[in-house]
Amino acid sequence: MAASEENQPVCLREDALTIVQTLQRAGHIAYFAGGCVRDMLWNLSPKDFDVATDAPPPRVRELFPRSQGVGQAFGVVLVRQGKSQIEVATFRADGSYSDGRRPDDVRFATPQEDAQRRDFTINGVFYDPIANVVIDFVNGQADLASRTLRAIGDPTKRFAEDYLRMLRAIRFTSRFDLKVDPSTEAAIRANAHKLPRIAPERICDELRATFASPNRMKSVTLLDELGLTNVLLRGIAPSRTTGGAEHALFRSLVGGNVPFVLSLVLFTIDTLLHAGERLDALFAPPRTQQICHQLRHLFRLSNEETDDVKTMLDAGLLLEPAMPGVAQIKRYLARPRSELGVHLIQSLAGAGFYVERVRELHANFSSYEASQIAPEPLVDGADLQSLGYTPGPAFKRVLDAVYDAQLESRVREKVAGLELAKTLMERLAGQPD
Repeated sequence: MAASEENQPVCLREDALTIVQTLQRAGHIAYFAGGCVRDMLWNLSPKDFDVATDAPPPRVRELFPRSQGVGQAFGVVLVRQGKSQIEVATFRADGSYSDGRRPDDVRFATPQEDAQRRDFTINGVFYDPIANVVIDFVNGQADLASRTLRAIGDPTKRFAEDYLRMLRAIRFTSRFDLKVDPSTEAAIRANAHKLPRIAPERICDELRATFASPNRMKSVTLLDELGLTNVLLRGIAPSRTTGGAEHALFRSLVGGNVPFVLSLVLFTIDTLLHAGERLDALFAPPRTQQICHQLRHLFRLSNEETDDVKTMLDAGLLLEPAMPGVAQIKRYLARPRSELGVHLIQSLAGAGFYVERVRELHANFSSYEASQIAPEPLVDGADLQSLGYTPGPAFKRVLDAVYDAQLESRVREKVAGLELAKTLMERLAGQPD
């Protein structure tokens, strides 16, 4: 899982500026590079600062004793300066990308060559904070001004170097409300089917960042339009699914602090509904198990996240034709993170599904006090043994039935619970195995 912002290393502009000053005073070229330059030119506050230089890694480490090589083969050194940890990268040109992620070899190069190997023009601009000069070899300033996302050079080549860049294009476009250059857009469509070459963990981290944006609706629209949705949800959604999904459930997500699994499940259900799947079939246990398993596999979800997905999909059991009983509703609400499932069914009602049922359920949810949802059982296995019964398969059936009676307030005291347990045990004893 991606680290939270609270756990990110501090990266202050004044510390990055000190690094640039030290390198320049030692006779080297040194600039701010990448996203921090983009953000500054858009009058945004950068979250971090990267430095690019012509100084090779050994020289960087000589000038900054508080440093370590985190990717020296690629010219990257992590420098600890003041309160910050800042990546200092030597200008480089990349060789071929046989694994679709990292170059097979690199050579140290000029600033112009370094700019040409970066992903998008808005991220390919350098800035000299000492001279207060922008260095632009890729026409990035024009694209920043027109708010256009454009791959540097040949977009097909840029994506072949790392197919994750297709998802990064979606994230940048939605986060900064950009338009996509037509040739870049065409290259994403043509190469969308190659996304599975990327490790699921990397795809998941990128999707987490994308869905975290308050402008996430633009992201899912682009995922649909550019053919990435079917690839992301392969094995779940039919490959023939086309763009144009309304994403009515996904629209219920507001603000930036939304659990990833909630976004992911609503995105998945919207896609399946657009593909023609019926909700009753979607919420049938075999289908929910398949969806849960596939999402875990596709995005390397943690055990906790997988449990959250199952909890969400199990909310569909509350929507079956017969209104669920009090005990069933309370048992569901007692599950960890049941609020995710509640959000799901409320989103369904907002989209016009199960409106009356959800209204009834919500009335029930509101009427239960927290202490009523998951009270301590009045009767447990030790109680049954004290009555002289031998543990066996009947124990769980009886204890579940007594607890249901307790949840429904048909049994309020332990004595009554024990009487019900005895009656049920005797009844089961007269039945064949």
